Amino acid sequence: MTERRTVTALEDVSFSVQSGGFTSLLGPSGCGKSTLLRVVADLVAPSEGRASVLGTTPEDARRARAFGFVFQDAALLPWRTALQNVELPLEVGGRRALPPGAATPRELMALVGLAGWENSYPHELSGGMRQRVSIARALLGGPRLLLMDEPFGALDEITRDRLNAELRRIWAETGTTILFVTHSVYEAVFLAEHVLVLSANPGRVAAWEQIDLPRDRDLSIRDTAEFVAIAARLRAHLGSVH
Repeated sequence: MTERRTVTALEDVSFSVQSGGFTSLLGPSGCGKSTLLRVVADLVAPSEGRASVLGTTPEDARRARAFGFVFQDAALLPWRTALQNVELPLEVGGRRALPPGAATPRELMALVGLAGWENSYPHELSGGMRQRVSIARALLGGPRLLLMDEPFGALDEITRDRLNAELRRIWAETGTTILFVTHSVYEAVFLAEHVLVLSANPGRVAAWEQIDLPRDRDLSIRDTAEFVAIAARLRAHLGSVH
């Protein structure tokens, strides 16, 4: 709701995400991608309908710390080191210990390729490195679901490509279900196993595309005929939304 009128951000949106899968949410600005992610995260309550997260309500999933959230900005505390930023969830919300078998903050720093940078402060890290710290923090405690709201949108193309490849590796190693918001067709196709295309005003499901590419993929796959064909179909879907 704005000061002048009520805005319907999403309408008749219904979909399910396979456990352990990687799904990209793709659509034009204002189609409700980030709003949808915030409904899943219990940051926004739906005015109608319901959302089920890992078989329960978004509120219960949040209270159980069943998901992690990576925002567009890394949102690191500048007075804490990279490792201390990853450790932060252990100091808030009543949790003082990791679940049995969960990766330690240092292990997560290594997972995201930042071993040796634990004692660095955010201002000493590049934008891509700060986002890796954010991803490590979101993975603390072994969440079953990782929500990512355009986490690489502000990065240069070279860094973005590198983090796309690393995110695929992290997903393969952790088995975490990922729901990823992006404006980029190439990013959506490269990262995901499924892509949900949303139309705008209000946001509706325009298409659900299965990405028939090898699970083991690197950036060179973007030059293949199969990749280009999938990207063309998604562009056609985006061209038809309004």
